[in-house]
Amino acid sequence: MGKILIITGIVLVVAGALLSWAPGLLGWFGRLPGDIRIERASGSIFVPIMSSIVISLLLTLVLNLLFRR
Repeated sequence: MGKILIITGIVLVVAGALLSWAPGLLGWFGRLPGDIRIERASGSIFVPIMSSIVISLLLTLVLNLLFRR
C-alpha cells in the first residue's frame, strides 16, 4: 500500500509541474474526436469519452509495466 501511495504522489507532483511549466503540453485533452461538448444558452455539458479512454489505456500500460512480476 505504501509503495502505491508513493508512486501516486510522485505522478501527481510530476503532472502538477508539467501543467505549471508547460500548460500547452496537454492542450489536446478534451479536444479529441469522440469528446462530446454541448453548449447552449441555458448551460453546457462536456463528456470526455475519448480522452478518458486514452488516459485509461496509458495508465493500464504504465501500471502493467511497473507491477509486472
